[in-house]
Amino acid sequence: MPARRSPVDESATRTALLDATEEILLEEGYAAVTTRRIGAKAGMNNALVFYYFGTVDNLFIELFRRGAERSLEGLERALRSPQPLWGFWDLTHDFSSNALLMEFTALANHRKAIRAEIAAYSKKFRTLQLEMLSDVFERYGVDSDRWPPASLILLMAGFSRFMHIEEGFGLDIGHAETVAVIEREIRALEGDRRPAGEAAATGHAE
Repeated sequence: MPARRSPVDESATRTALLDATEEILLEEGYAAVTTRRIGAKAGMNNALVFYYFGTVDNLFIELFRRGAERSLEGLERALRSPQPLWGFWDLTHDFSSNALLMEFTALANHRKAIRAEIAAYSKKFRTLQLEMLSDVFERYGVDSDRWPPASLILLMAGFSRFMHIEEGFGLDIGHAETVAVIEREIRALEGDRRPAGEAAATGHAE
């Protein structure tokens, strides 16, 4: 009788396959992801991809969900921090998260299941951002009629993503100036960006 795998072993194997897939996505793009490449990167038999995930689509979906859940947790921590606008702005500049999302977005053009996952989580992100940052802007005295929170959120997040796309083509004209404008306005509301540990210790925003 073959030895039964422990839940720990099974979890480690699934994690290794997901990590290998993520590395290939970031290094070479979604088109380079094959079960053979995943197996080689993880140092495992590529048949394990089908054993643990059933299909490559299911593997992509689980990888996307893992990243999205981590991002949601990070977003909530940032928005509950003493400097939520700085926290949100810094999250939008996370290179690896943006790069991975771009690969999934490109992949979604060919795989409807991925598109549905991105749409569902995007709504979760935007809803959380709007709920929590609306309170922040109100607390800072921002005129919501002149500066609707939904518009400010979209401008900050959208610019970061667009900047990432352009930089991928070696284009950065106007990027530094736009970043400076946005950070100037955040600074006017929350003061200078403080290190995470220092911000947590003070317990309040400027």
